[in-house]
Amino acid sequence: MKKLMFLTVLGLSLSCSHYGQLKLKGNLPKRLEEVSGVALGPNEGELWMHNDSGNDAVLYLIDSNGALLREIALPFANRDWEDLCSDGDTLYVGDMGNNRNDRTNLVIYKVNTAQELIGSTYETIRFHYPDQKKFPPKKKKRFFDAEALIYKDGYLYLFTKSRVKGNYGNTKLYRIPATAGSHEAELLGTYEHCNKKLSCWITGAAISPDGTKVALLTHTEVLVFSDFSGDHFFEGTVHSYAFEHNSQKEGIAFKDNTTLYITDEYAHGQGGNLYEFSLPLR
Repeated sequence: MKKLMFLTVLGLSLSCSHYGQLKLKGNLPKRLEEVSGVALGPNEGELWMHNDSGNDAVLYLIDSNGALLREIALPFANRDWEDLCSDGDTLYVGDMGNNRNDRTNLVIYKVNTAQELIGSTYETIRFHYPDQKKFPPKKKKRFFDAEALIYKDGYLYLFTKSRVKGNYGNTKLYRIPATAGSHEAELLGTYEHCNKKLSCWITGAAISPDGTKVALLTHTEVLVFSDFSGDHFFEGTVHSYAFEHNSQKEGIAFKDNTTLYITDEYAHGQGGNLYEFSLPLR
């Protein structure tokens, strides 16, 4: 995703250790300035991360304070990696960024995380959207970018990012089998929240370890869906938790059932951090 200018609000300085409910855990390494995907690592307190388009095809293993533990080069291109999720044994790298809505090579890479295999073996999951007929479609129909991905019960779920002016808060939910091959994504539903600002964009997703909560990230808030049945996430209850500053947040993962890890890109002298966010008890 291209860099955007964001301003800190409510007079908060990024030299502080707390940003409203966000708790700063540490600064990320410079090589992760455009971090866009986050997933839990192989051991407690470890996180896998990657950068988005224009960067090396590398996974980075980071500790919970932001320090670099390991780098692993992957044998496929980083066209536009946008999110990362895990089923416990496997990482799914979402090369699904589609700023111009013109890609016909959308793909998710399935990477074995066994110590002796990671970085050398992978499977390819190709997909297309059933409701996209033109590449690109007219500007008022450009709903086929995606930066948010989760895994649940044998399926991958994508939450799209709208490129339609005045309708930036529209996100579509699609389902794809988490198996190698070429798939038509299944449209499950649509959700809209704020619409007028670029900060309404959905830029990341995560599911809690117990499967009862799905979190969608924007630059200024996190939307948490709960009390849903199966994978009908949008039919559940949603709570919005606003952050007290605005930065280019694109990475999110559940640490546990009530705590989130969140990252932001480094841009214009701010960001490039790892945070924790505790969900209020309800």
